[in-house]
Amino acid sequence: MWRRLLLGAVLIVFASATATTTAGFREIDRVVTAFRDGEILDLGESLAEAESGQPQTLMLIGSDERPKKDVNYEKESRSDTIILVRLDPARAATSILSLPRDLKVTVPGFGTRKLNAAYEKGGPRLALETVKRLTGLRINHVVNVDFSGFRRAVNAIGCAYVDIDRRYFNDNSGFGAGYETIDVPQGYQRVCGEDALDYVRYRHEDNDLVRAARQQEFLRQAKQQVSAGDLLSDRRRLIKIFGRYTSSDIRSRAEVVRLVKLAASSAGRPVGEVHFKGEIGATYVTASSAAIKKLTQEFLGSEATKGPRGKARSERQPRRTRRLSRRRNAPVPLDDASVEGRIQGEAARARGSRIPVYYPTARAPASLFLRDPRVYAITAPGGRAFSSYRMTLKADEIGQYYGIQGTAWKDAPILSGPAEEERRGGRTFEVFKDGDRVRLVAWRTPQGVYWVSNTLLQTLSERQMLAIAESTRPL
Repeated sequence: MWRRLLLGAVLIVFASATATTTAGFREIDRVVTAFRDGEILDLGESLAEAESGQPQTLMLIGSDERPKKDVNYEKESRSDTIILVRLDPARAATSILSLPRDLKVTVPGFGTRKLNAAYEKGGPRLALETVKRLTGLRINHVVNVDFSGFRRAVNAIGCAYVDIDRRYFNDNSGFGAGYETIDVPQGYQRVCGEDALDYVRYRHEDNDLVRAARQQEFLRQAKQQVSAGDLLSDRRRLIKIFGRYTSSDIRSRAEVVRLVKLAASSAGRPVGEVHFKGEIGATYVTASSAAIKKLTQEFLGSEATKGPRGKARSERQPRRTRRLSRRRNAPVPLDDASVEGRIQGEAARARGSRIPVYYPTARAPASLFLRDPRVYAITAPGGRAFSSYRMTLKADEIGQYYGIQGTAWKDAPILSGPAEEERRGGRTFEVFKDGDRVRLVAWRTPQGVYWVSNTLLQTLSERQMLAIAESTRPL
């Protein structure tokens, strides 16, 4: 979402410029003016210059900083998210790398700190120097987006349909004090400004790696739904939002034109997620120099990282499960869920599901169903409501949940991407992947569509996902 919204103004400039040269220059000038209306970041010689048509690396900062004219302006602010974006016309995908805010780094002048301390101590300039020292990357531009800008930009594109893995709730009192108030239920749904921000920022009951995966998944699903035409129709509103709620070093027509060319060549390409792999400690997320070097090489190569998005610290991991998973021809390691699954299915029927309810008779080892299923209606564009339900299971790792979704909305955007077909047990399953990992496995009936969603870190294997989907039975 950060990359899509941030480069949205540049993409719509290119679309507008195809009409006439004069009109194109007018749109470019509007964007340049918008960037100048925001705070100009003076980063000195810390940024690398790029020739026209050459690859560029952008550092996007999501912060809680407010404009100085805002009545709630505070001098001290923190970076909540740092994402690196690589635009390279010679590559098949656009690279994105999220850096954990709790990553243990050396902050110039301050010693060993968490990554977000760099922004707090020295703003974008010190954050930039810290990231450059950490990764060795040449960075061409920095754009800082504050929370108000994120909320308004999400609303400006008509919100986003997102597959929420579990209920996110905190009332900011008692045990939950110190965390933002949030109440976003599980299931596929339309998510708008404040809920979207709370969802991507959520830190309670998980960790930085899970949080980064959640942000990347939000980005991917939102990008899938927003076309260049949508951006073009809302260009004036988006440009105004960017001007008011972003700060950047971008200030000239030449810089915007160079980004226009890169954005145009990258617009139709997929996002290659580079998954940060580190160790979760009591205070820091840590990664060795060799691991950081490997990440930067993947980032420059613009290829999606193989394997899961990361590995959360396990609460318990049975040795027998580990041994079985290493055997190539071993049976798929799953636990029986016939009784619990049917109870979930009957509960969904009793709560008023208007479509047949498919429930799983198998589940990932040591995973547990959470409460009763949610039965609700998804409101599609145009206002039509579609009967839906969601069953949620907690996997045996911190912050990892997967689920069974059913909906009468047969053309939901989440199922619009390319998929591989797998025929099993008399049913045809659609397998949606990110690189070599499976995001979800779906199947269709005359009454609706159903899918099994993987965890945020995509820890369930393709064999497990297919086996769980095949195990489902209708009520």
